[in-house]
Amino acid sequence: MAAAGDARQGGLCVSFSKMFGRQRPMSRLETGGSRNGGGGGSEAGGRICRVGLTGGLASGKSTVAKMLARLGAPVLDADRVVHELYEPGQAGAIAVRELLGSAVIRDDGSVDRAALGSRVLADDVARRQLDAAIHPLVRQRLASWLEELAGRAEPPRLAVVEAALLVETGSFRDYDVLVVVWCSPSQQLERAVGRGVEESRARALIEAQMPLEDKRRHADIEIDNTRDEQHLQTEVARAWARLGALCGLT
Repeated sequence: MAAAGDARQGGLCVSFSKMFGRQRPMSRLETGGSRNGGGGGSEAGGRICRVGLTGGLASGKSTVAKMLARLGAPVLDADRVVHELYEPGQAGAIAVRELLGSAVIRDDGSVDRAALGSRVLADDVARRQLDAAIHPLVRQRLASWLEELAGRAEPPRLAVVEAALLVETGSFRDYDVLVVVWCSPSQQLERAVGRGVEESRARALIEAQMPLEDKRRHADIEIDNTRDEQHLQTEVARAWARLGALCGLT
């Protein structure tokens, strides 16, 4: 979840002990429960398998989310939820005004995300306060979405939530499977600049985020996005097969 925007291309890595010199952590489904101590996956009591999808600035997580959606997975972008919460009169906009004042609020009452991002990028205390106020609101929206899916006549077997800060906030523990999309820091910088972000700002955003290498230590599935899109498509297909196995779809 990216309360202030994302402020802070491929091979699928499954055999971590061989490829990276460390053991892949057991997924919640493999150990019989979720990270937060809840029940098992979709095959345990028919509940939806919750998949968290994360990465870093310009690592390719949104591209992967679109590919998973084309494969049939319901996908919710947590950043879109934040956008909705920052609209006039919404709980997020009210919380931001109370915390940081009108300097980060537009005339129509919505949050000025550019101004907010600049503020929290330069102020760690403000960023922590913002996270503490906004992330619970986002998690409530995500839980409602999952409940809505589960209440359908034919609920999906899995659902994907795309969010930048799953590991940083600890909310990755709410999911049965964590997928991390990664590339090198130099590729993050190059891609961010290529999409129009000023280089100095891109560097600051990358440095403010948890390094992707650290996020990968929590992953059940890693998607290496260091090469081209065709290779990434192959890796997403492999990740989809792995999700099928972990979530009891195959």
